[in-house]
Amino acid sequence: MEDFIYCQRDIPKEQWRYGFRTSAATGCGWIATYNALRLMGYAPRPEDLIRYYERQLPLYHGNFGTSILAPAMFFRSRGFRVDHISRRDRFDALAQKSDVCILYYRWRNGWKFGAHFVALHHTEDGFVGYNTYKNSTGPDAYGPSLDAFLTKKKYFGAVLIGINKK
Repeated sequence: MEDFIYCQRDIPKEQWRYGFRTSAATGCGWIATYNALRLMGYAPRPEDLIRYYERQLPLYHGNFGTSILAPAMFFRSRGFRVDHISRRDRFDALAQKSDVCILYYRWRNGWKFGAHFVALHHTEDGFVGYNTYKNSTGPDAYGPSLDAFLTKKKYFGAVLIGINKK
């Protein structure tokens, strides 16, 4: 990949398997890491990120996605400065002082529920996220407040990981 991954569902099923499942189904954790690294100017290899995350929880081996703080552990182990918080009223401040962030949240739609990771950063026009929706084709505008975005979408259980370059 020479660009960002805007929609994980666009990844072919046979490419970049994550455990026994497809990255399109459970790969948002490594994809958020990939996009965060791209935002900071790095050129990560998807295969290396998948291998790292599959080894984090060998029992799950990527089949249930990525553990909540695994991206924070990944970046810390590589010398990045990392902060993480779960108080949504502090998300905007952390995101504005970070080079890039990874946002984890849970969602529910009727009887369906799940969780998702996205990479994001703050711009002069507000927050911008990558791999946000099933139909994303580019960066997604979140508006001026992450808390307001999460509230509007009815997402819950959020954790924000702020990452700064080495």
